[in-house]
Amino acid sequence: MKPYPFTAVVGMPDLRLALVLSSISPAVGGVLVRGEKGTAKSTMVRALAGLLPGVDVVDACRFSCDPVEPDPACPDGPHAEGSAAHRRPARLVELPVGAAEDRVIGSLNLERALADGVTDFQPGLLASAHRGLLYVDEVNLLHDHLVDTLLDAAAMGRATVEREGVSVSHAARFVLIGTMNPEEGELRPQLLDRFGLTVEVASSRDPELRVEVVRRRLAYEADPDGFAGQYAAADAGLAADIEAAQRLLPSVKLPDDALRQIAEVCASFEVDGMRADIVTARTAVAHAAWAGRTEVTTEDVRVAARLALPHRRRRNPFDAPGISEEQLEQALQDAQPEDPGPEDDGPGSGTPPEGGETSGPPPSEGGQEPSGGGKSGGDQKPVGAGEAFRARRFEVKGTGEGAAGRRSRAITDNGRTIGVQPAGTKDGHPHLLATVRAAAPHQRSRGRSGAGLVVRPQDLRFARREGREGNLVLFCVDASGSMGARQRMREVKTAVLSLLLDAYQRRDKVGLVTFRASGAELSLPPTISVDAAASRLDDLATGGRTPLAEGLLEAARVLRIEAVRDPLRRPLLVVVTDGRATSGADAVKRAQQAAGLLAGNVTSVVMDCESGKMRLGLAAELAEHLGAEHVPVAEVAADTLAGAVRTRISGRAA
Repeated sequence: MKPYPFTAVVGMPDLRLALVLSSISPAVGGVLVRGEKGTAKSTMVRALAGLLPGVDVVDACRFSCDPVEPDPACPDGPHAEGSAAHRRPARLVELPVGAAEDRVIGSLNLERALADGVTDFQPGLLASAHRGLLYVDEVNLLHDHLVDTLLDAAAMGRATVEREGVSVSHAARFVLIGTMNPEEGELRPQLLDRFGLTVEVASSRDPELRVEVVRRRLAYEADPDGFAGQYAAADAGLAADIEAAQRLLPSVKLPDDALRQIAEVCASFEVDGMRADIVTARTAVAHAAWAGRTEVTTEDVRVAARLALPHRRRRNPFDAPGISEEQLEQALQDAQPEDPGPEDDGPGSGTPPEGGETSGPPPSEGGQEPSGGGKSGGDQKPVGAGEAFRARRFEVKGTGEGAAGRRSRAITDNGRTIGVQPAGTKDGHPHLLATVRAAAPHQRSRGRSGAGLVVRPQDLRFARREGREGNLVLFCVDASGSMGARQRMREVKTAVLSLLLDAYQRRDKVGLVTFRASGAELSLPPTISVDAAASRLDDLATGGRTPLAEGLLEAARVLRIEAVRDPLRRPLLVVVTDGRATSGADAVKRAQQAAGLLAGNVTSVVMDCESGKMRLGLAAELAEHLGAEHVPVAEVAADTLAGAVRTRISGRAA
C-alpha cells in the first residue's frame, strides 16, 4: 500500500515548510513536531521520504557509504576508489520508543568473537538512517539511555560501540524528526536543543477544512493506490522543487547585514549558547534557496527565527514555547543599517511599536495577585508560587526494576556492574569474563582444537547492573482553609513546584490529589507531563474544612490502580499538609486509620506546612502513623538541608 501523499495533507503550512527546509539542508538539524493527538503529524512525516532525492551508495556496504567520499573507518571498508555503486531511495527509519540499545547502535556477536576471534558487528538503526531520515514518534517518551545515544550521534555524526574490549565506529549523519504530544510530558533540554526547528500543530476549527480532511482520508482508505495517483504529479513537482533548491543551496550568500539581524534576534530572545544563531543562519539560507534567491533577505531571517527559536527561549520546563511577533519585528528593525533621516531616531532606540508591548501580560495594578477560579463559600483565590529552587532528592526505599530514571536505586540496563546472571533470566549486556569462565571447563569435552573457545548458548553470561529508576511521585495536597494564608500558600506552592521540577529532571511520573471542604479529588491522573501538574497547582484555590482521611484514602486508591497499570514503577507519596483533620465525625481517628493503611506499603514524605510560633506538631504525628519522613516546608530546599547538616556536625564537634 502506498503511503499517504505529502501534498494531500490539508493545512499545516508551517510544518510543511519546516520539513521541506530540513530536506533541502540536512545541516539545519531536523524538526520537532509538537501537537495534540490526531493532527496527522506522523502521516506528513512518513510522506516526506517519498519526496527526497535518491542517494548513491557503495554496493554491499551495510552503512550506506557515499562512493565519492566513503567513510575511511567504515566497518565494511575500506572501499577502493571506483567501487561499484548503485542508487537507492532515501530511507525513513523509525526508532521505536521501547527499542533496546543494541537495536539502535548495533551489536557484537559475542560467540563469534570468542570462537573465531573476529569482530562480527551487526549494524543498528543509526546505520540504516545514515544519509536519510531518523523518525521518532512520541520522542518525549524515549528512555534516557536512548536519548543519550541520539545526542552523541547527532553531535558527532558518528555512532561508536565500545563493548567487551572491542571498538566499532561508523558514520551516522541523519535528519532527526520527532513528533510528540506535550500533554504526555516534555523533552529533556539537551535533546530539545538538538532539533533545529520546531512546529506547533493543532487541529483546525474550520468545519469546511475538517470536512475536507475526513473526505480525503476516507478516499485514501477506500483506494490507497488510486488516491496516491491523483497526487502523484503534485508530489513529483514538489520533489523536483526540493532537488532544485538543493542544487542552488551552495550558491546562496549570507551577507553581514543578515548575520547581524540573526545575532540581534537571538540576543533579544536571550537564547542559551550559539546553536540558535547557527541554526537560524542555516535555515535562512535554506529558505532563500527554496524561494529561488541567491542572497538571504530579512524575510528569510524572519521565517527562520519563527521556526528555530520558540523551543530555545524556554527558561524552565514550565514555560510555554513560542516567541513574540512584536519582539521579533523590533529585533529585526534594530539590526537594520542606520539611515540618517531627519525623522529617524536611529536603531537600538528600544521604542516599541505603537500599541505594541513586550511578551507576557502586563503586571496587575497595585501588585495584586492574579485572580483565579475560586469557588463560592469563602474560598480564597489562587495564590501564585515563587521562583522554584533546587529541591532535596527523596527516594523510594529498597531496589526496584522500573524504567530508567534518576531517583531511586534499581536494577537497570545501564549503570555499574554488580554481578552476573545466566542467559534467559533477564538478558542485558554480555559479560565477557564471566562467559569465558563458564565455557573454559568444558573445552576438552567439546573437542576444542586450535585457537578460540567453543562456546555454547548456555555459557553466555550477562552483566547485572545497578542504576537509577524513575518513580511515580503522587502529591496529596491539603487545600483547606487552614492553608489559605497567602504567605503560607505561596511558600507551599513554591516548594511543591520545586519538587515537580525535580521530578521532571529525574524522569518521574507525577499525579496530584487535593482535599478540601468535605472530600478529595484526583486533580491530575498520573502522567509524565510535569508541566500539567504545575498548571493545576497554579490554579489551586483553598477553602473549607480539612478532610485529611478522605485525601489519604483517595491517594491509596490511585496508588492501587497505578500498581496494576505499571507494576514496576514504584510510588513515592508526598503529603502536603499542616496535619489538621477537621471534616466529619471522628476526623482525627479516621485520618489515623487511613494513614495506617498506607504505612509499610508506600514510601511517604510528609511536608509540614505549619508555621508560626505556636505549633501543634500534628504533621509530625501524621508522619509517625504513615511511617513517613517528616520534612518542614522550609527544609525542602537542598541547600537548606546541607546547611542543617553542617550545623549539626559543627554542634557535635563543639
